[in-house]
Amino acid sequence: MSKALDGVRILDFTHVQSGPTCTQLLAWFGADVIKVERAGEGDITRGQLRDIPDVDSLYFTMLNHNKRSITVDAKNPKGKAVLEALVKKCDVMVENFAPGALDRMGFTWERIQELNPKMIVASIKGFGPGPYQDCKVYENVAQCAGGSASTTGFRDEVPLVTGAQIGDSGTGLHLALGIVTALYHRTHSGRGQRVTCAMQDGVLNLCRVKLRDQQRLAHGPLKEYSQYGEGIPFGDATPRAGNDSGGGQPGRILKCKGWEKDPNAYLYFITQAPVWGAICDMIGEPGWKTHPDYAKAEARLPRLNAIFERIERWTMTKTKFEAMDLLNQHDIPCGPILSMKELAEEPSLRATGTVVEVDHPKRGKYLSVGCPIKLSDSPADVKRSPLLGEHTDEVLTELGYTREQIQALRAERAV
Repeated sequence: MSKALDGVRILDFTHVQSGPTCTQLLAWFGADVIKVERAGEGDITRGQLRDIPDVDSLYFTMLNHNKRSITVDAKNPKGKAVLEALVKKCDVMVENFAPGALDRMGFTWERIQELNPKMIVASIKGFGPGPYQDCKVYENVAQCAGGSASTTGFRDEVPLVTGAQIGDSGTGLHLALGIVTALYHRTHSGRGQRVTCAMQDGVLNLCRVKLRDQQRLAHGPLKEYSQYGEGIPFGDATPRAGNDSGGGQPGRILKCKGWEKDPNAYLYFITQAPVWGAICDMIGEPGWKTHPDYAKAEARLPRLNAIFERIERWTMTKTKFEAMDLLNQHDIPCGPILSMKELAEEPSLRATGTVVEVDHPKRGKYLSVGCPIKLSDSPADVKRSPLLGEHTDEVLTELGYTREQIQALRAERAV
């Protein structure tokens, strides 16, 4: 079966996480992604957080599957000529350099348009136009500036960042959608365009329910928050709400059997109104179904702490998986807190390609996340990440360079 993006060629100037997330997704869908790296150095993550000496780190390998790597010195005139030849041949250029870096390399939007009017130039920046547009941004900075940290954690404690990489990887996913949209637009416009995603914007988009709650505050307290049930007044900004549900249905993380020794022996439990009767029966409180303090959702709101304490006494008698099995029989929304070890070993995730085993010539076999988006007629496969400069000669040959010319470029350290 052909791949969805067969025939699309990507010039990949990305590094670290946000940009490589984007280009890896496009590569999984079949795009030919040509990763441009510095000779002798490459993407900085090749050497970061190494667990095996002199071998590309998992940080690099897990973000650069299905790509080809070439090394080019953009400061060398002949190296720059190679890049210009690639611009003419490629459909999309993706970069996450510091602001202005691409222009300083000589690849302004105007110059790129001269070389290839159909080129789509996709960029990730930390901030959009405004007071912070020239600031350097990393994952946690984006989470803090995008509203995530201020709304994550418990009310009386410091703001927290999440382990999910919503700043870097989240923005890379946004950019991939922008690129595919621009490619579709080009089918009838015939021209390329610029696609830009700011990390602050991407994080805020993923925090939209908290912006929703910010506006609700103008009309009264947020009743599904634990704070309301405890009689604590709300301030003028969306507060941190611990593990309360963000969807309007009260929810908490509760202890399960074995929690004293297992840091992940917990279950997320939602007291959804349509299954309240089943919840009461399950935990041994059938009288709550008709009791005026518990029968209606509105009446339960001031009593959520006591309600979840009672539910937790039940969950502590079951493992998280036993509780899941029982609760799902009655469509009571819940979910186990799964560790990375449990996810790595889960057979169903291996079967769907969500977790894959990859064989690397230097590292050997390792686990990685596969493509999270499943296409029925053009499924993605996961190929190992490239060695530094592994495809330089191959790509140059495709551009029309002879063996002698390639040798001359190497002699001049242009590639």
